[in-house]
Amino acid sequence: MFEITDELKERIAAAMFAGRDNFSGSDAAYATSLGINKSVYSTLKNGKREGLLTAAKWLNLARQLSIPTSGRVWNAARTEVFEQIEEEILFCKEHSKSMIFVDDCGIGKTFTAKYLSQSLQNCFYIDCSQSKNAREFIRALARTIGVDSTGKMAAVKADVKYCLNYLPAPVVVCDEAGDLSQEAWLDLKEFWNATPGCGWYLMGAQGLRARIDRGRENKRVGFAEMFSRLGENYSSAVPTDRAEKLTFYRKLITDVLSVNMADKEQLKLILNKCLKVDKDTGHIGGLRRAESLLILNS
Repeated sequence: MFEITDELKERIAAAMFAGRDNFSGSDAAYATSLGINKSVYSTLKNGKREGLLTAAKWLNLARQLSIPTSGRVWNAARTEVFEQIEEEILFCKEHSKSMIFVDDCGIGKTFTAKYLSQSLQNCFYIDCSQSKNAREFIRALARTIGVDSTGKMAAVKADVKYCLNYLPAPVVVCDEAGDLSQEAWLDLKEFWNATPGCGWYLMGAQGLRARIDRGRENKRVGFAEMFSRLGENYSSAVPTDRAEKLTFYRKLITDVLSVNMADKEQLKLILNKCLKVDKDTGHIGGLRRAESLLILNS
């Protein structure tokens, strides 16, 4: 049996109430998006913490709100990747448009999307790698936007569509979208068709591009139509030219490490290790590699 410290509970509660400011629905709907009862949420608002949630639920909330339960706190840096994704998500949100961002692993895509989902009003983040099949995806989307996800699938779908059309300027960010099953992909198209006032932003690594291109080439149902709805273009940030790519990664890693390390003398050492190009694959170490090296050299 594990326990949650009072300090962690307060951090979770603070993030919870800060997130409420970015949610246009009711307190009840917001509580649903967190997976807690509305009366529990109300009691938490009144300052009570003990006896309301299990330790497992506190940890679940910490995960949803991206609060580290131990170890290093990773500070946000306004990198080129961060600013491009932010600009594109804001465009989709404000104009009810859809885009797809496909790029290298380890450049901060997921971190940025989660950060923006917690700081922009009605910006909803879905990790499709955790909700691959259609039923999982639909119920995860329902929970995220504050809709009851436990009913019959047709009713859940209808409620999701109604909610996304009701909320002012919503945008749904689907991370790891390449992991969605064929049926879930068709459901995504269905939601897009039924929510003209909602923006959609899909993200993934190069496997997402390959899957969409393969689906279009093989004339699989839904892929050409969805690609058209996503602007018929892949957005990216990393240059393809090798020299430009090295320069890009040098700046990216420097920008992130500079706001996450106390001893700046370690920066050059970590940079050199990250920027060492694999002679077989041409791979360059990204931010995950940089974070590991930062921990090892701390």
